[in-house]
Amino acid sequence: MDFSEKYMSNEHQEQYRSASESADPSSLSPLMISTASPKSPRSPRSPRSPRSPRSPKCKPCGSQSSPLKNLRHSHSGKHSQPKKGGYGGKGTWGGLLDSEDGCVDDINDPNYVTDKEDIKFIVKRSEKFEDFKKKAIVMVEEYFANDDLISTANELRELDMLSYSFYFVKKLVSIAMDRRDKEKEMASILLSSLYGDVIDPQQLYKGFQKLVESADDLIVDIPNAVDILALFIARAVVDDILPPSFLTKTMAYLSKDSKGVDVIKRAEKGYLSAPLHAETIERCWGGSKNKTVEDLKAKINDLLVEYVVSGDVTEASRCIKNLNVPHFHHEIVKRAVLMAMEKKQAESRLLELLKRSSEEGLINSSQISKGFSRIIDSVDDLSLDIPNAKVLLQSLISKAASEGWLCASSLKSLSLHPGKKAVEDNTLKAFKKKAESIIREYFLSGDISEVSCCLEFENSFSVAELNAIFVKKLITLAMDRKNREKEMASVLLSSLCFPSDDVVSGFIMLIESAEDTALDIPVVVEDLAMFLARAEVDEVLTPQELEEIGSHFPGVDSIGNKVTQMAISLLKARLSGERILRCWGGGGSCKNGWTIEDVKDKIGKLLEEFEAGGGTREACRCIKELSMPFFHHEVVKKALIVLMENKNDRMWCLLRQCFDMQLITMNQMSKGFVRVGECIDDLALDVPDAKKQFDKFVERAKVEGWLDSSFG
Repeated sequence: MDFSEKYMSNEHQEQYRSASESADPSSLSPLMISTASPKSPRSPRSPRSPRSPRSPKCKPCGSQSSPLKNLRHSHSGKHSQPKKGGYGGKGTWGGLLDSEDGCVDDINDPNYVTDKEDIKFIVKRSEKFEDFKKKAIVMVEEYFANDDLISTANELRELDMLSYSFYFVKKLVSIAMDRRDKEKEMASILLSSLYGDVIDPQQLYKGFQKLVESADDLIVDIPNAVDILALFIARAVVDDILPPSFLTKTMAYLSKDSKGVDVIKRAEKGYLSAPLHAETIERCWGGSKNKTVEDLKAKINDLLVEYVVSGDVTEASRCIKNLNVPHFHHEIVKRAVLMAMEKKQAESRLLELLKRSSEEGLINSSQISKGFSRIIDSVDDLSLDIPNAKVLLQSLISKAASEGWLCASSLKSLSLHPGKKAVEDNTLKAFKKKAESIIREYFLSGDISEVSCCLEFENSFSVAELNAIFVKKLITLAMDRKNREKEMASVLLSSLCFPSDDVVSGFIMLIESAEDTALDIPVVVEDLAMFLARAEVDEVLTPQELEEIGSHFPGVDSIGNKVTQMAISLLKARLSGERILRCWGGGGSCKNGWTIEDVKDKIGKLLEEFEAGGGTREACRCIKELSMPFFHHEVVKKALIVLMENKNDRMWCLLRQCFDMQLITMNQMSKGFVRVGECIDDLALDVPDAKKQFDKFVERAKVEGWLDSSFG
């Protein structure tokens, strides 16, 4: 390109000729020119800079062309890629898929993100888990070979991989399932030994969940895997290392066609619902070499004999705990009571041992009642060796009940007149008429205490058959009336505290006569199902007793089966307790129906009154008058919260009194503590040391016997 002198100074013309002469046109390209060295000095941004004066306007000449003619080179000294495809160039973002070779991430860039550390962590964690798997298999094999509990526990503890313990549980059980009964028994004993100390309860729970989920795979190698795994789960429940709720919670998320469903059903209905299931499951694989039933009985007998001589309650309690057979504690109760009946001088010491064991939660109320019930069952045979056995036994029951560690109403009836074993027909007829009169009067007055007095007079010996007849008559008359009377019938049934066996017999009689009742009451199935469900909610019946009622009617199309299945369905529904309680209006005994919010408000007010100086007995009476035993966990929850906020030990005394009176059961106590634990983070906003206080309360409750030792 030529420039005339008109437009270019002599100095610039000389510079231009020098550049043109020194350049080789064949070696130049637009790309080379545009790709300048990054170290080249940058020109000032302003085109009018004195160091880079703007060139005068120029015009091209047609005869010659410069090699720089078509170059789009920035005179500012800034370098950028040429435009291609309509993008790029100075001041633009470039193409969507453009990438620059040699690009390096700047870690100081605020938008810089890397997952290299996360990848390293994941790889390391995966390698750690694979290493644990190999070591777990070795430990299991060594344990089966050596039968060394302590060594296995130490090895697992030294690995210090608590979050992987679930895999050890899964591998231990899955390997044992394909071995002999000896290894199965060893596996169960090892789990019981490691539970809580080495293996966290949640990890053991998760391990069994993994086993149920893998049932479809296990059955490929172990044809009877369903039955064996169900037995392992039942054994874990009996050994108190797996909560019974595991069955329902695990069933909820399993697919219907999964073998895991069969495992859960087999464990629940095939093993845990059977009579004397605890003893049967304990001996399912021949029993531990240290824990056969005969050995246990011998140890219990030696323990009691030694205690009678020494009188050391602490040592006797330690020995009972070391037996590690909580489901067999009824044998201790039975033998202690028998020894007290045989040796009058040892009576006070033996009763003191049972009382202390109950207060410390070493022997629960269910095992105590079961022990006494077993003696009542065999009292006629005992009378051959102990002439006044019935009188002595009645005396012991009265003493235990007066001291508060035995619930006499939960025991079977003890007749002091052996000549009157069967109730005569004329007595039955007279009682039926009187019972109907008592019930009709109750529906008019709503006076429960009057009903109790009349029953005590008419059935002074608490004959089981008469109690069952009264239950049948009460519900039959209520079903033919309005919801008010149905509600009153349920309230009366929970207030009378009949032995559960008598209530079961009454419901069986009701279902047996349901076909005749249906002629007058078309909705008899629905009403009976609701009464059954209400009885369980009110803790008059247990879930096992509901299953027992259903077992009397095996036919799929039988009325009994329909009633029990409908009752079970009602109980499985969400918020079933509250709904069933209000099924007939709630409240009972002529009271207006209460909502749950009303009950919570009443509980809050009675605790406030007690905190302000009210009496313990009055507070217990108010709690009892709520007639909502299934909702007593709300009392526990609110009392603990008040205790945290005010640090007044009176609330603890109230809970102790309620527990000693059996007003609040261990189950309701546990639910209350669980609910407080769930909201502990929210409580910490108002009470900074709430977590610390709660842990202290849990340990204290375990010592008091309110919570199971496995609670955590």
